[in-house]
Amino acid sequence: MNTITLVCAAMGLMSLASFCAMGLDKHFAKRGRRRIPEKRLFLFALFGGAAGGLAGLYLFHHKTRHWYFVWGFWALALLQWGGILVCCVLYPGLLLQSAGEHDILISIAGKAGEV
Repeated sequence: MNTITLVCAAMGLMSLASFCAMGLDKHFAKRGRRRIPEKRLFLFALFGGAAGGLAGLYLFHHKTRHWYFVWGFWALALLQWGGILVCCVLYPGLLLQSAGEHDILISIAGKAGEV
């Protein structure tokens, strides 16, 4: 598995956790039960779950009146997506399937330069 795939998988899992946390917090809010702290919702988003948090924000209509949630989750999502895009552009070798393929390409490129 390559690095980008692992990062995207981790972000997907954190997004799922963030989405579920938003839905659960909305459920608790409707029933007057103890809520999930806002700090924890932001931590899910900070550690790669901003996309899921945004989806939960709008799908459950939860925390949409709090400007710092809307702006904060959008900012984190754009930073995370931008980070992946920058890594893909600056380090295209990360997109290769395995380190073995990367080594083969480097050795081929090195031999081509020697000719």
